Amino acid sequence: MEALTRIKTKTPSPYQLAAIEIATHDTKTFRFGLPADATLDMLPGDYLYVHATINGKPVKRPYTPSSLPGTTGSFDLTVKRYETGVVSKYLHDQHVGSTVLMSGPNPGGHWVDGMAKRVGFVAGGTGITPMISIIRWILTKRIDADLFLIFANKTEADIIFREEWNQAVRKYRNFHCYHVLEQPPAGWPEGIGRITVDILRQHLPAPDSDACIFLCGPPPMVDALETTLKELGHSEQSIILP
Repeated sequence: MEALTRIKTKTPSPYQLAAIEIATHDTKTFRFGLPADATLDMLPGDYLYVHATINGKPVKRPYTPSSLPGTTGSFDLTVKRYETGVVSKYLHDQHVGSTVLMSGPNPGGHWVDGMAKRVGFVAGGTGITPMISIIRWILTKRIDADLFLIFANKTEADIIFREEWNQAVRKYRNFHCYHVLEQPPAGWPEGIGRITVDILRQHLPAPDSDACIFLCGPPPMVDALETTLKELGHSEQSIILP
């Protein structure tokens, strides 16, 4: 049996785009190829830099793989297209067979097995992407931890991997999910508007030494909710920003 190659590069290296899947109306999952015996050298929540030259200027942006760490032969990036996002638009313009330059993985605000027994996730929009691999890792590895996801979006159509979250709630007794929509459909049964202190209090684990909270989303949201979480009693060390 061949030894597993763990890939990590400091300089940009080319990866070929092997497949593209539609996640939502403006979000796609891009699958990049790796050698059959290779995987990215990363923990759940670590990130890659995507490098590009746009209008003659080199740019780079961080993206966290959404695929399960340890996956061999390929890895996935789930990316929402933003009109003001030069690299997100660049990725969405690529096609199967294209090559994209990336470096890393780099250590982000990641999950380490055993770090907590109760884990909260507060995500706004594409802030869910660093959390996808963490949630998938804990659930598929049957790690003894209760997971609580609060996921805020503008509309129901913006919920990335909506069906996966629904299935996880049905399949795993330790996974809990609460959606918050700014523009909900008629009869929407969950959160409406923005994430409030009451929502955080009701749908996250209480502050404790065996609890941690992953927080990611638009910077104004992160700044405001980080302050609120601290006011609720969560320590600075227990709030992780991927």
